[in-house]
Amino acid sequence: MVNPVPASGPEHPEHLDFVRALEATSVSVLVTDPNQDDDPLVWVNQAFARTTGYDRGEVLGRNCRFLQGPDTDAEAVARIRAALTERRPCTETLLNYRADGSPFWNELSISPVFDDAGQLLNFVGVQQDVTDRVEADARLREAHANEQRARAGLTLLAEVAEALTELDTLLMLHGVADVLARDLLAWCAVLVVGDGDLRVGATAGLDDVTQSRPLQLPRRGAHGVDDAVAAQLAGSDRLPVPLDPQGLHDEDSVTRWVLNQVCGATRGVCQSIPVPGRHDVLGLLVVSPKKGQLDQQELDLLVEVARRVGLSLDNAKLYTREHLVAETLQQSMLPEQISVPGLDIWSYYAPNVDHAQVGGDWYDVLQPEDAVGIVIGDVVGHDIEAAAAMGQLRSVVRAYAYEQEEPGTVLMRVDQLVKGMRISRSATMVYARLEEDEPGQWEMSWSRAGHLPPILVQDGKVRALMEGGGTLVGVGDRPRETSSVMLGPGDVVIFYTDGLIERRSRRMLDGLERLQKICGELVPTDAAGIGEQLLATLGQAPEDDMAIVVLRVPSGEPHLVPDGPRQRRWQLAGDPGSIGRARRMTVQTCRLWGLPVAGEAELVVSELVANAVLHGWGAIGLRLAHTDRGLVLEVEDGNPHPPEPASPDREGPGGFGLHVVARLADWGWRRSGPGKVVWAVLPTSKDR
Repeated sequence: MVNPVPASGPEHPEHLDFVRALEATSVSVLVTDPNQDDDPLVWVNQAFARTTGYDRGEVLGRNCRFLQGPDTDAEAVARIRAALTERRPCTETLLNYRADGSPFWNELSISPVFDDAGQLLNFVGVQQDVTDRVEADARLREAHANEQRARAGLTLLAEVAEALTELDTLLMLHGVADVLARDLLAWCAVLVVGDGDLRVGATAGLDDVTQSRPLQLPRRGAHGVDDAVAAQLAGSDRLPVPLDPQGLHDEDSVTRWVLNQVCGATRGVCQSIPVPGRHDVLGLLVVSPKKGQLDQQELDLLVEVARRVGLSLDNAKLYTREHLVAETLQQSMLPEQISVPGLDIWSYYAPNVDHAQVGGDWYDVLQPEDAVGIVIGDVVGHDIEAAAAMGQLRSVVRAYAYEQEEPGTVLMRVDQLVKGMRISRSATMVYARLEEDEPGQWEMSWSRAGHLPPILVQDGKVRALMEGGGTLVGVGDRPRETSSVMLGPGDVVIFYTDGLIERRSRRMLDGLERLQKICGELVPTDAAGIGEQLLATLGQAPEDDMAIVVLRVPSGEPHLVPDGPRQRRWQLAGDPGSIGRARRMTVQTCRLWGLPVAGEAELVVSELVANAVLHGWGAIGLRLAHTDRGLVLEVEDGNPHPPEPASPDREGPGGFGLHVVARLADWGWRRSGPGKVVWAVLPTSKDR
C-alpha cells in the first residue's frame, strides 16, 4: 500500500504541518490509491465528512461512487472515469448525495500524483459544495428562458395582430394560421361557425380538409359520450380540450368530425381552443404542437390568440353589418335614372366597397313643373351618420326645389333649415335648374355650396362653371348667388363628386385639370358613353365614394364612334318600371353599336331584369359590353341565391324566362359582393 500522505516524524517535521493544514481547511479533500483494486479512498479530511455526512470509518477502503445517486449525470461520471484511466486531471460538477440521502451539487477536481520516477502514486480530489451557485445559475437560466419565451410570445402576438388588420376575413384567418404554424405549431386549422354549419376558414400545414358540415350543438352525444367540441361551440366549455383520434366519440358528434376531417388518424393528439365572440363562440382553433405536448404557457398564448381572433371576427361582422345598413340606406335614397324628354341624362353612384367604406355622396334628378332639377352633393364621413345626413339633405332639397325656382334661393332655404336641424356633418352641393326656352334650347341656372364646379363642354370648348359659388351648406348667412348659361344641341354638362378626381398621389386642382382635359377629348355621342369614358379614364381605382351625372342636349340620334367605349352601365330601381327602361336602353345601345341582335337582346334583358325585380333585393345594376365573345349582358341584384330555371313539367303560367334565355344565349351566374350577377352572351357575328 502506498502511503496516502507524507510520513511524519522528527526527520520530516514539515509533513505533520502539511497534514494539519489539510485537516484545518474548509475544503473537502480526499485521496485514493489507484494501485489497489477499485481505487478506494485511503484518506479524507474532516471537511469531507462535513460535506457528505459520512464518517471516515464509513468511507475508507471504498470507491467514492457511493456518493452517486439516481439523478447523477452518467455522462459526467464517464468523463471522470476516462480521465482516471488516462491519468490526467479533470474537473466536473455533478449531483451527489449525502449520507442522509439529500442531494448536493459537487464541484470535483481530481489530479494524479506521481513519484520522481513517474510512477502513479495517488489521485487527490478536492470537493466543493456549489449547490447555491448551481441553483442560482439554474434560476438565472430559467428566468432567461422565460424571458426569451415571453419575447417570442409577444413577437408572435404582434405578428398575429398584424394579420388581424386584414379586412378580408379569409385572408385574415389564413394569416393567423400561417404565423402559428411557422413559429409554434406543426399544423393549425381555424374553424368558423357559419349559417347552420361549421366550416374550415383557414389551415396551415394541412391538406385535403373537408370544408364544412351541418352544425348542431348538443351538450352530449347520442349514446351518452361527451361531445367536447360541441360543448365548446355551445359555450358551456371555454377551456382548451385535448382531442385524441383514438378516443371514444360518437360517429355523428362534432368532435368525431373534427378528429376525422381536421386532425386525422395519424396526426396524434391535438388541442381544440374556442374562439369566443362577445356573445357566442364564433369558431375553434384546432392545433398540434411540433413535438411533445403544449405546456401551459403555450396554451395560454394560444387562448389569447383565439380571443383576439374572436374579437376581430366580431368586429368584422359588426362593421359589415353597419356597412350594409349604410349602403342600403344610401342606395334607397339614390334615384333611378329617369327619362327626361328633350335631354339625355346618365347617372352613376359607386360606394368605395374596396376600402369597406360608405359615404355621403348623393345625387338627384327632379322634375318640378316645366323644368328639370339636378342636384349632386357630398356629406363628410363614411358611416351610417353620413348616409343619414345625406338623406335629410336630399329630402330638404327636394321640398324646396318644388317650391322655389331660383337655385340660389333653394340653397339659402336649405341653409336656414339645416341650422335648425343641427346636422353635425359638413356638406357641399350643387343645384342646377333647366328650363326649355324652345326645342333644343335650354337655360341652365345653378348655385354651388362649397362643391366642385360642374364642367361644361360647348362648341368644342371646356370650362369649369366656377360662378355661383358659396360656402358649405349651413355655413354663413349671406344670400346665395345664381348663375346661368344657355345650352344647345350637343352641349354636355358633367356634375361629379371629389371621388372622381381626388387621389392621394395628386392635388385636387391637378385632378380637376385632368378632368377638363379628358372632357375636351370626349368620343361618345350619348350620355351613357360619356360616363363610361370618364369611368375608364378617371374612375378605375377610386379612393372615395363617387357620384356622376352626365347631362347632354341631344343633337339627333347618337351615332356609332369606332373609338368609343363598347361598354355601358345603368343603375335601376327594383320595381317593374325598370323592365321597360332596360329594354329601351338595350335596344338603343345595340343600334348605336350596329349590332344585329337588338331583338334577341331585348328579350334576354327583359327576362333577366324581370327576375331581378321579382326575386332580387335592392337596386339593380345593368351592364352591356361588346367583346370578342359577343354582346355580354349582366344584371346584378342583392340576392345571393342562384337563379333556378323552372321545371319543364311545372304547371301554370310564368317561371320559364330562363328557358327563353337559354334558347337565345349562353348564360350563367356568379357571386358579387353580398349578391349575384346573372350574365348572358349573345353571339354577334353574321353566321351566329
